[in-house]
Parts: sequence; C-alpha cells; structure tokens
Amino acid sequence: MAQGTEVANPNPAANIVRQALIARGLETPVVENGLDNTQKRQQIEQHFEQIMQVLGLDLSDDSLMDTPRRIGKMYVDEIFSGLDYAQFPKITVIENKMKLDEMVKVADICLTSTCEHHFVTIDGSATVAYIPKTKIIGLSKINRIVGFFARRPQVQERLTQQVLCALQALLETDNVAVSIDAVHYCVKARGVQDESSHTRTTALGGNFKSKPETRQEFLQGLK
Repeated sequence: MAQGTEVANPNPAANIVRQALIARGLETPVVENGLDNTQKRQQIEQHFEQIMQVLGLDLSDDSLMDTPRRIGKMYVDEIFSGLDYAQFPKITVIENKMKLDEMVKVADICLTSTCEHHFVTIDGSATVAYIPKTKIIGLSKINRIVGFFARRPQVQERLTQQVLCALQALLETDNVAVSIDAVHYCVKARGVQDESSHTRTTALGGNFKSKPETRQEFLQGLK
C-alpha cells in the first residue's frame, strides 16, 4: 500500500504505529495492489507452480502437487502476515498510576523473520526495554509487537527500528531500547555459507541513548 494512504482499521494502536513509522521513514516499502487475501493466496499459488515447473519438478507427484497452495497460504496467513495491519495485535496500554520510573526489560523474545533479499529465514531473539513515563504496556504485548514486525520480508536493521518506533509511539516516550541477535540463513545456507556468524543490531532512544549508565544497564544483560 502506498505509505501515505490512510488505512481504515478499527484497531487504533495499529494506526498510531503505522503513522509513526511513515513519519520516520521506517515503514516497510509496500504498495497497494488492490488484492484481498484470497486473491493473494491464489496468485502466489499460481506463480509458485510456475517456479516449480521451471525447476523441472513433477507437480503430478503426490508429495509436490499441493506445495503451491501451501506456499500461498503460508506467505499470506503466516510468515508475511505482518504486512497486514488488520493483524496488528490488540494492545493494552494503561495509565502509569504506580508512577513506575525504573527500567522494564523483556529478554530472549524468540523471533523468526524472512530476509527480503533472498526470502530465506532469519532466526533470532530480541531484548526490549523501556522506562515508563505516563503509560505502561502489558508485557506479552511487547512479544506480540516483535512478532508482528518479524512476520514481514525484512532487513534486521529496519526490524529493530520498527519495534523501537512502535513502542515509542504507543508509550509516548523516547525511553525505549531494542536489541536483536539473529542468524541469517542467506549467510548460513547460501553464499559464504558461514554456519557460526550471527548479527546483532541495537536501537536506543531517550535516556538509553543519552545516559551511559542507562545504556550500560540495558546492554550488560545481553548474551
């Protein structure tokens, strides 16, 4: 969808996050093609059938004949469902009545994403922290936000920044930090075929960026 196009979405958190990403140039590059999810599944199925035929695979074989349909369903409903803001998680953000002002950190959030350059797996974990200001968020919602943005064709740098920006917008504070450590199968399984390397990206905002002691408190717990 064009990045400036308004999306009708009954989930206000989705609209807040999307507009924040657009404003900061962090939205995934997408265009509106007018296809609903059923049409997307059907067209992906057709195109992937052609790819398999080009590879010389026998689509009459009972192990292969249903693969194009599986791919269409997997792409639209599962591994790329984060392209659809109708799938954005329902977010619980509440007033910080307890006046919390210390770091809240969720570590070792499992994530699986897909490299947008080769469409192979990115497998890793995220650590996310924030310092409450006027609002706090349900802890499981942080995991869900990470999962939503991971379910897109991605580069790890953008994914890290998207999670940061989303939480800053929802919590109305710059005091958010995100670190992702991941193995890229475009490096491990093809090209250089390095089985041991991994990539860490970090995005820091507010006090996590400006105060060395706060940054260190966040970073020292990372594996």
